[in-house]
Amino acid sequence: MPPAFVIDIANLDLEARVHGKEDIRAANPHRFEFEMLDAIVWVNQADHELIGVRDIRDDEFWVRGHVPGRPIFPGVLMIETAAQVASFYTKRYKGWKGFMGFGGTDEVRFRAQVTPGHRMFILCKQLWERRRMVCCQTQGIIDGNLVFEAKITGVEF
Repeated sequence: MPPAFVIDIANLDLEARVHGKEDIRAANPHRFEFEMLDAIVWVNQADHELIGVRDIRDDEFWVRGHVPGRPIFPGVLMIETAAQVASFYTKRYKGWKGFMGFGGTDEVRFRAQVTPGHRMFILCKQLWERRRMVCCQTQGIIDGNLVFEAKITGVEF
C-alpha cells in the first residue's frame, strides 16, 4: 500500500494559483525546456509545505524519444520537477539567496507511468534544514493517485 500524502489535499483548491511563471522565474534560474513548473497552487509557510503543478504536454522535447509510440514522462524529470518546487520554496519563503543545487535523492519510488495530458501536482514538505542544506519530502499526485515519491536534498551554492 502506498504511503499517505505528505499534505492533506482533500479540502484544498488545487485550481488556485498562488504563484505563476513570473514568480517562479524570479526564484528559479531554469529556462526553456527545463522550466518544469507551471504554477504554485498552495503554500503553508507555517508548516513548510507547498504544492506545485506541472502539466505534461505532448509537444515536449522528450516525447519523441522516450518512448517512441508510447511517450512516458522520464522519472528523472519527475525528480527535477520536485526539486524545482523545493528550490522555489527555499528561495521565496526561506529567503535563501544562492543557487540551489542537487545534494541527493533518497527513498525514490515510481508508482505509475505519467504521460502527456496528465496534470501532476507536486507535494513538498520540508523535513529539515541546516547551514546551506535543506531536505524535503516530495510526492507526485495525478488524479488523486501517488505516482512518485522522493526525499530531495538541496545545497545552496
